[in-house]
Amino acid sequence: MRRREFIAGFCSVCWAAAAGAEQPGPVRKIGLIMPSRAEDAQGQRQFKHFNFGLERLGWINGRNISLFVRWSGGEPSLAKQFANELVRLEPELIVAGSTIGLEAARSATSKIPIVFVAVSDPVAAGYVKSLASPGGNITGFSSFDIETGGKWLEILKEVVPTASRVGILMDPDYAGYITRWRAMAELGPSFGVELSQVAIQARGDIEDAISAFAKEPKGALIVFSSALTSANSGLIVNLADRYRLPTIYPFAFYVKKGGLISYGIDTVDLFERSASYVDRILRGTKPADLPIQRPTKFEMAINLKTAKALGIAVPQTLLIEADEVIE
Repeated sequence: MRRREFIAGFCSVCWAAAAGAEQPGPVRKIGLIMPSRAEDAQGQRQFKHFNFGLERLGWINGRNISLFVRWSGGEPSLAKQFANELVRLEPELIVAGSTIGLEAARSATSKIPIVFVAVSDPVAAGYVKSLASPGGNITGFSSFDIETGGKWLEILKEVVPTASRVGILMDPDYAGYITRWRAMAELGPSFGVELSQVAIQARGDIEDAISAFAKEPKGALIVFSSALTSANSGLIVNLADRYRLPTIYPFAFYVKKGGLISYGIDTVDLFERSASYVDRILRGTKPADLPIQRPTKFEMAINLKTAKALGIAVPQTLLIEADEVIE
């Protein structure tokens, strides 16, 4: 054997040994409730990077861990069904994507550790006691906070200064939205707009809710983040286009589908970071001892083709600030 080939082979063995640090122990079972449909490109990216995060920490699916993945498609009833299925498999922990996934997992078990990903205002929603000391069997990675609402209003008024009505596409029954909604409603007058809830709780609500809001002039939309809105992103973008509603979205993938503008967190980054908490729990740390992590990476995307179709001239200041501009 050539020396170079021997070194390469030896290094590969060393890496494999390091990656399989938990071998020859038992294969550890992890349940995963994804917020999107299996065919969704963004969901696949989230899952792929979650795997990357695990692999860097030595956890290899099919070797020393087994991942049991369920795709909820933003449907609460399906998420609950899957959560119960996963609990019956007796995993060592469950990773729950989005509020719908967390609601389902926490209703299915109070004992199995749960790591949530991309959940808004987990303290206000009553999921954890505090960000520093969550308590119980739940910890994870939060998404948007109160300050983001003000940023959305600021961007929207820069893009559409004539807007006087702003609808918030949201589930009004989700406790985690209450604090953000109230803060934004109080900020509305300072931006010269009146805010109203555009209430949705299932896919079937979306078209009626948006069309009803669009009946009055000078309107614009803000889409709150949720598994429901993300799973139906294409529908929401198409409706905003049909009714010529300038809309700001929580994630860049909306803009890639034709949405006007987005400002929000990188959920792929959150899923990748969540692997660190999976690793710590598998190694013995209790969820109650792991503080809630807030997002650290925000991004803005703008679709100039959509802006042109709406007759909007996007300010140069926003174009400079944007991470991605689609011509």
